[in-house]
Amino acid sequence: MSAVVRRRVVVHGLVQGVGFRYTVRSGARSRGVAGWVRNRPDGTVEAVFEGAPDAVESMIRASEKGPRAASVERVEVAEEEPEGLTGFRVR
Repeated sequence: MSAVVRRRVVVHGLVQGVGFRYTVRSGARSRGVAGWVRNRPDGTVEAVFEGAPDAVESMIRASEKGPRAASVERVEVAEEEPEGLTGFRVR
């Protein structure tokens, strides 16, 4: 079994009100990545990805693009210890 990694991302730019969270959820589920995504009061979107390193990296790259209507300015990525999350939810 491959190692599990966890990354927390904060996405800045025009990322709320454009379907960002639901695009992330769909991508995570299709890649077998667990975690969650939510809008933050400051206008950013925060997500936690847990899974195989390649799948998590793929989700980070997808977050840098976002859905068509989004305009991503930058993405902060932090490494964290995995918690054993299952499923992927919009919070």
